[in-house]
Order: sequence, then C-alpha cells, then structure tokens
Amino acid sequence: MILFNPFERMVAFRYLRARRQEGFVSVIAIFSLLGIALGVATLIIVMSVMNGFRAELLGRILGINGHMAIFSNTGELTGFDAMAQRLKNEKGIVAVVPQIEGQVMATNHSRASGALVRGIRAQDLPALPSVASHASPGALANFKDDEVLMGVRLAQKLGLRQGDEVTLISPQGNATPFGTVPRIKTYHLAGTFDVGMYEYDSSIVFMPLEAAQLFFNLDNAVSSLELFVDDPDASRAIARNLIGILPQTTRIVDWQQQNSSFFTAIQVERNVMFLILTLIILVAAFNIISSMIMMVKDKGHDIAILRTMGATRGMILRIFVLTGASIGIIGTFGGFALGVAFATNIETIRQFIQRLAGVNVFDPTIYFLSQMPSKVDPMEVTLVVVMGLGLSLLATIYPSWRAARLDPVEALRYE
Repeated sequence: MILFNPFERMVAFRYLRARRQEGFVSVIAIFSLLGIALGVATLIIVMSVMNGFRAELLGRILGINGHMAIFSNTGELTGFDAMAQRLKNEKGIVAVVPQIEGQVMATNHSRASGALVRGIRAQDLPALPSVASHASPGALANFKDDEVLMGVRLAQKLGLRQGDEVTLISPQGNATPFGTVPRIKTYHLAGTFDVGMYEYDSSIVFMPLEAAQLFFNLDNAVSSLELFVDDPDASRAIARNLIGILPQTTRIVDWQQQNSSFFTAIQVERNVMFLILTLIILVAAFNIISSMIMMVKDKGHDIAILRTMGATRGMILRIFVLTGASIGIIGTFGGFALGVAFATNIETIRQFIQRLAGVNVFDPTIYFLSQMPSKVDPMEVTLVVVMGLGLSLLATIYPSWRAARLDPVEALRYE
C-alpha cells in the first residue's frame, strides 16, 4: 500500500462502495470477487486431495510391499538367506525380507474368495509397518505353524473370526495318473489386519514362511526378496549399485517400476486438473476486466473533474489499479482461507454431508481407501495464491490505462 498515497486510497475505496444508481457495477464486482475466491479455494482443495491420494497410496503400498524386490528368472530364488545377509550390509538398505507369493482360493463352508498368499517369517512382520501396526490384538503373537493372518475385509467376506478354520486351495497341485490334483490345506486364523486400502484388505493372506514353502512345494527357495530402504526416492540409485553383487540369474525391480502406470496416471490427472481449475480463476479475472471497464465508463465525469483539479494520469491509473486489485486480493485471500480450512477438515465435512444426504460420498471399493485423504502442500498453495494475485493485477491494467488516457475535455463536453 506504500505505492499509493492517502488520496488515491480514499478515492479507490470510495469507488468500491457503489451508490444506488451504480448497483449493477457493484454486483459484477462482487461476482468477480466470489469467482476469484471459489477458483482459488477449489484449486487448493483439489490439489490437496490429489496430493493426499498419492501420499496415502504410496504410504500404504510401501507399508505392505518392499521398496525393491529381487526375483529369479527361474521363478525360484535359492540361497536366499546368504543373499539377504549380504544385502543387509549395503548402504541405504534397512531390511531384507524373504517372501513366497502365490494365488489361492480361500473357502469357509459355502463361502469362497480368491486370495494372494504371502509367506513371511514372523520376525519379519514388523518390517511391514502397515500390517504390524494395524493387526488385531494377539494376531502377531499367534502367527506361527498353521496360523495365518488375513485382511479384515477378506475375513468378513468369508465370515471368519479369530481362531476359525479357513481352507486354502492352490491350483498348482500334484500330478497324478488322474490329472493334476489341487493342493488343499486347512489353517487357523491367527487374526486380521486393516491397512485401510481395500485392495489389500480384501485379498491378502500372510502365512509363516515354512508353511508357505510346504504348501507351494518350495523346499529351500522363495519367490522374492523384499528390500526396504531408508529413502524410497533413492530406490533406483540403490538398485543400480546392487546389480554388480547380484547373480546374473536375478533381476531387481523398484517400487516405481512396479507401480509406474498407477502413479503416472495420478500425476497426469493432477496436472490436468490444475490446468482446468486454473481456468476458473482466469474467467474471474476477465470478470474483473469487464467490471472495471464499466466502472471507468461510469466514472468518466468524476475522472475528468479529478484531472481538472490537478490529478495526474499516474494518479488516475493507480486509483483504478488499486480498485481492481482490491477485488482480487480480497477474493484470493478469502479463497485461500476457505480452501485451506476445507482441505484440512475434508474428512469431517465428507462425513457430515454423507449423514445429511444419506448417500455414500466416498466408496472405499472404488477409491481403495477407507477415508478421503488430503495433504496441503505449502509450495502449491503459495503458487495458487501468487497466480490469483497476479491474474487479478493483470486484469486491472487495461481498464486503468483507459481511465488514465481519458480526455477531461471530451468527458465534460456532454455533461
């Protein structure tokens, strides 16, 4: 405000308070302000939700999967304990977890569902934070021998409780003279886990590694080695360093390669949404231009009088810049406050709307998450606010220039 003297501020704020006969101009200015506010708020909310989706999904995926996985080209990784011990000494690697993975059919009486069995040692379960911290009471202590750990939604689908029996059927059975006989074995449910991601909670069954080796007929082998690192973003650099110490019959895949299509789709959608929602702010900026042009036309007589009283063209220019910029500033910071407040409390607002309307606003079977996530990025919010202020300021330049170029003689001739 130090760029404007008290006289310019007084006139500019007086023009913002339209008189009765100037009501239409005031209405357009109000709608311009609301347009800027809603545009900024919407952009902040949508970007926060998109950031929240990415962060939540990344955290849950990496909380149940390793940052990198080592596979054998033959499908069976032998000598895995010695390899795991060697890898633990490498810089950046926090934990190495041997794992067996296989598709099964889980049944309980008349209920059945497809499932993904993961064989893992009980002492390695704490390396999976999403499972270890969201397991039912006593589940980790019971995880041994013929006890299995199951996603909570899969257990509900099969009607299972802790201690119940569940039968697992593997299509990769034993060859007999009568054909391939599927492998069938009954286990007890040690407990459940709820990581909050529908895809995992409804399909994964954890089994002790020794029991999984017996069930899938893998004597002294595993399907893969899951590697956990201290910095997930450095996974590719660490993977390149490991190539020299791994056997040539193995391959290493990091989390970005395993989920590349998924996270690329989220990033593309996020960028497209940013561009689309920016148009809302742009449209509101054009409304500022139209309202300012109408104001300049309406205030032609006042401008001419100010000029005859000694006001310079620079003063007239600054008066109308301040008038239009005030609309943008109030709208931008109003939208900033609304957007941050909404994004911070979006789950509470979702639950309120859901109770009020009686509809499921956020279905976890579609979005894979139990709650609507939101993560406010200060850098992005700053970018949105700067963009709103910049567009608002640019929108005032042409109308203010027209006001400053107005000829007082011409303006007063027909009065």
